[in-house]
Amino acid sequence: MVAERFIAAVRESSNPPMKMSFFINYNEEDILKQATESTLRYKKGEPISVLDGVLIAVKDEIDCSPYPTTGGTKWLHKVRPCTGDACCVMRLRLCGAILVGKTNMHELGAGTSGINPHYGVARNPYDPSKITGGSSSGSAAVVAAGLCPVALGVDGGGSVRMPAALCGVVGFKPTFGRIPLSGVLPLNWTVGMVGILAATVEDALVVYAAINGPLPSQQPTVSLPKVSFPLLKSATSISAIKLAKYDAWFNDCSDDIRVCCSRAVDKLCERYGWKVVEVTIPNIEVMRLAHYLTIGSECSTSLSSYLQKINCSDQGWDARVALSVYGSFSSQEYIKAQKIRNHQMQIHRNVFAKADVIVVPTTGVTAYEIKDDALKTGELDYIYGAALVRYQIAGNFLGLPAVTVPVGYDTAGLPIGLQFIGKPWSEPTLMHIAFAMQALCISEFRKPKVFHDLLYKE
Repeated sequence: MVAERFIAAVRESSNPPMKMSFFINYNEEDILKQATESTLRYKKGEPISVLDGVLIAVKDEIDCSPYPTTGGTKWLHKVRPCTGDACCVMRLRLCGAILVGKTNMHELGAGTSGINPHYGVARNPYDPSKITGGSSSGSAAVVAAGLCPVALGVDGGGSVRMPAALCGVVGFKPTFGRIPLSGVLPLNWTVGMVGILAATVEDALVVYAAINGPLPSQQPTVSLPKVSFPLLKSATSISAIKLAKYDAWFNDCSDDIRVCCSRAVDKLCERYGWKVVEVTIPNIEVMRLAHYLTIGSECSTSLSSYLQKINCSDQGWDARVALSVYGSFSSQEYIKAQKIRNHQMQIHRNVFAKADVIVVPTTGVTAYEIKDDALKTGELDYIYGAALVRYQIAGNFLGLPAVTVPVGYDTAGLPIGLQFIGKPWSEPTLMHIAFAMQALCISEFRKPKVFHDLLYKE
């Protein structure tokens, strides 16, 4: 029944007048087949796990049978065929989850708006005239619209957390290396990470529990700390949390975001007795540029063999421009960027010696208008883009875990997210803090304009 309602809702949202463009690919027969198998397991009293029968969408940067992996392009799947499930998808399938299709994304993850000229614009459920943010645009939108409680994304420069914040859902990026990248497009080797977009912190934690851990065939070069999971019952059990806050950085956002996020931090301190520790994090803009050079160089290099086989006219204009910029970076510049990375790692170690997490807004602006001319060309807006990624970079460039939680709305009713950035391997503390924040804000939740309640029974 739920699967049938899901299919009907996707059909409705895909066609005029809505044209939400959540998915690049979905297969109704495959969805119903998985749902039937799950139903039979429940009838026998033999569900595989708590995820058995749960609808989960997958960003089209992650391999998931029976679908091609396009990376948001019209060509990549032709030169890089999908031969099976990515590790994270395989683990969800083994838990009985229903994989419902491949979500829309910014072409090659090469932008922050989420606008895709090939498969339509994944629109924001809170206001379909606004962007979702990218690059995991469809994944954020399907969760916000109620179609799935959870979706997978990939976060190389805020690509999970940014759209999660703009669409009013939870976005979680674990420590680099915590989730295997096997079966994920190798667009950026040292900054990209599988992440989770979810309706609640609890949903994100359950899926994280299912997909984390190294592959036996790919032992890491360093031993990873043992995974532990917090018991999300009471936020009051977390005591003496210290929140690092760099005021000049925190306040470098729109007035609505600054006021909303400041109020959220005040609520945490008043309710739980936590403390704000004032810190300074120097050279944040330098770190952003070094990250851009790193992610661009890695993307250009990873795609070089594929790009030789295609006509550049197959690419959207925005992706074409981005790849041209990426290809102009030199090896010397890349090495200099890594020196900046090492320096920032030490700076952040010093911050985490004083506090448990860093707290910042997730984005500097809320969702903005989709321009008509971007529908056919895609969009590279470096002014809005800089504001959207302003608070994302440490999570990727330094491999730190981070989570965004919806904490309110701007004057236009668009969602605002607050982000917590943790020290490496601190996911249990990070998720408990996110749960505490969620508990204080959930009563103010507003359903988006486009919302499908798949559990409602007439």
